[in-house]
Amino acid sequence: MRLQNQVAVVTGAARGIGLGIARCLAAEGARIGIVDIDGAEAESAAAGLGVPALGVAADMSHEREAAAAVDAVVERFGGLDIMVNNAGGGGPNSMLSVGNPFTRVEEAGWDDQLATNLRTTFAGCKAAIPHLERRGAGSIINIASIAGITPNPTIPAYAAAKAGVIHLSRSLGLELGPKNIRVNAICPGLLWTRAWEMLSMLLKMSVPKYADMEPRDIFLDQVRNATPLGREQTPEDIGKLTAFLASADGQNITGQAISVDGGITLRVGPTRDVE
Repeated sequence: MRLQNQVAVVTGAARGIGLGIARCLAAEGARIGIVDIDGAEAESAAAGLGVPALGVAADMSHEREAAAAVDAVVERFGGLDIMVNNAGGGGPNSMLSVGNPFTRVEEAGWDDQLATNLRTTFAGCKAAIPHLERRGAGSIINIASIAGITPNPTIPAYAAAKAGVIHLSRSLGLELGPKNIRVNAICPGLLWTRAWEMLSMLLKMSVPKYADMEPRDIFLDQVRNATPLGREQTPEDIGKLTAFLASADGQNITGQAISVDGGITLRVGPTRDVE
């Protein structure tokens, strides 16, 4: 197993992509700290991994909570080798962040997206770096999005936040390389998550051809239209790449933004046909 006895923190890991990542890291032998705003679900997810694991409640958009959560995992397992900043999505004002035209975006929605999808990564990186430095090595993997690479007029605030995650990863890769700490971003494509369920509902309300379709079917239609490989991506797809990047197999990879999108970014983007 490639990560035997290593310690990993995965944020936003009570479900979805984060849980898929945690399972893949656990399968490679890592001990896992699951951090999520839902503490009960974090504990439940940790209990189901089959490896030494700890569930911790924290809002990763708050620096002090992020630091306390990472410290709790380090205290339990004696150190930190891998930090996965996956926490994100949307807060209570997320619907106010939807544009097209951009003038529909409200300040509260803009701030919501930057807090939940960029500040979470800032806080997670800042909390993890001192522990990785004490180890003398380590890996940070930040979960961004193809929305941070390709233009998407429907979700400009989310896209701006995820573009920030990509650039932060590159900047930290340059800064921390001499300390043998690698920093990379993964850019998922189309996965059926709560965020996509919300977006599908928006499309159902705003796009005539989707008016009579269920959200899941709207999502699959987007997949078929946008993905050259013709299939959706899964949390395990992201988890397997995370495990590779965290392991010695990825020892010479840093500062990269790697798309796991079935080829979507070879085209214009996932919403090119939505009017």
